[in-house]
Amino acid sequence: MTNFLSLPVDVMAVSKFQPTDAIQDVINKGYRLFGENRVQEAALKWPDLLQRNPQCRLHLIGPLQTNKVRQALQLFQGIETIDRPRLVDEIINHKSSIDCRVSEFLIQVNIGEEPQKAGVMPADFEALLTYCREVNLPISGIMCIPPVNLDPVPYFMAMNALSQAYSLPTTSMGMSSDYNQAIACGSTRIRIGTALFGNRR
Repeated sequence: MTNFLSLPVDVMAVSKFQPTDAIQDVINKGYRLFGENRVQEAALKWPDLLQRNPQCRLHLIGPLQTNKVRQALQLFQGIETIDRPRLVDEIINHKSSIDCRVSEFLIQVNIGEEPQKAGVMPADFEALLTYCREVNLPISGIMCIPPVNLDPVPYFMAMNALSQAYSLPTTSMGMSSDYNQAIACGSTRIRIGTALFGNRR
């Protein structure tokens, strides 16, 4: 099995659908950054895990509904799926009035322009980033999920070009099946699920 901790990028362990004992096993191996897709699932598993493992950081990597924003801001340390002004507005409305744990926000880009996927379209990215900066929501990077069953390299290269054009330090792209290509294209964070945990339980 690959020793992902030796790679020259941040490694996020994707723990969606995994039980807490399996997550704790991965923590014990040295992994500290974790990603969950759903606020509800994370709320059931992670408060106790974070209390026992305060060195860990938890990020939301799935779509965020506006009615879950308050809960998400109190649970996660990072939200990687900013994709529309209405969501930005909701975050700003809650951020200063609660105990907000989130210190890192990324914009999700629908780099393949797929109608079934979340994320801002590439043509609308600049407008969304500008809006975030106008309302003082700090954006530190971008993330994407390229189209399935297509060569991911052109999409990773397009993401890298966006990061470079807007001086964003974090480019979150690459998963268990394509992380090597993502790293070669400039990824600074890969999201690894199956290769760490095995098949979902």
